[in-house]
Amino acid sequence: MEPDQIKEIVKKYYAECGEGEWERLVRHPYRKLEFDTTLHFLNQYLPDDGLVLDAGGGPGRYSIELAKMGYNVTLLDLTPRLLQIAHEKVTEASLGNRVKEILQGSIDDLSMFEKDTFDAVVCLGGALSHLVIDRQRKKGVNELVRVVKQGAPLLVSVIGKLAVCMNTIVYLWPELESAPEVYRRYTLTGDYFGGSGFAPTHFYTPEELEAEFRGETEILEMAGLEGMFSTHEKEYNEVYRMGKYNKILWETHLKTCTHPSIVGISEHFMIICRKK
Repeated sequence: MEPDQIKEIVKKYYAECGEGEWERLVRHPYRKLEFDTTLHFLNQYLPDDGLVLDAGGGPGRYSIELAKMGYNVTLLDLTPRLLQIAHEKVTEASLGNRVKEILQGSIDDLSMFEKDTFDAVVCLGGALSHLVIDRQRKKGVNELVRVVKQGAPLLVSVIGKLAVCMNTIVYLWPELESAPEVYRRYTLTGDYFGGSGFAPTHFYTPEELEAEFRGETEILEMAGLEGMFSTHEKEYNEVYRMGKYNKILWETHLKTCTHPSIVGISEHFMIICRKK
């Protein structure tokens, strides 16, 4: 399958998600764990101010948070429907003065931006994972690095392969029975070309992600966004809603989420690096 074909399938999938993609990160406590952990590291590593590229930012959930934090933001995404929602949400939040541009495009072609344009680049929620073809994904990484200023941070989160394997008996993936070779391919190689309820995706290991950013960047840290709670959505939601343990569990999560073994098993994990 060619990259342009994959992009059309990804675009169709997220167009059909619509408002559901806007709600995804706040739908319930387990999903908000990804969101809150990401914000924790954004607060820790972003500069005090400046222009931030939200690459693959979808309906604008992170762009709006960045604008509220005082940054100027350029939002770029592949899917027109999500960009329409982003326009609506930015207007509702009265943040049009901060979200400077909302553009259609793909992270493997940022030619509309000059080299060293941004004071920080974020690519969150797994947008890089949707570049399934290896050469396409490497081009995406090169573009993200190219457009950020020297010495500036990049924060990129992807979808983890080991968590997909761990979720096998939670969700009983349809391919286990109907298409075992498809299941074997995406759990062993990480490459999934769509067809069973999700967009085409490359599921990462931490070692792969590190290798893609090694060279032109200094890798500062990696973090598992669901961390020690990964693949335990039902249980986490139940305990969270009890309210008694939330403070200590959050503290423990932040203390453990950067451990390499925890990064590796997380449904989403983030690399934090700085352009050399």
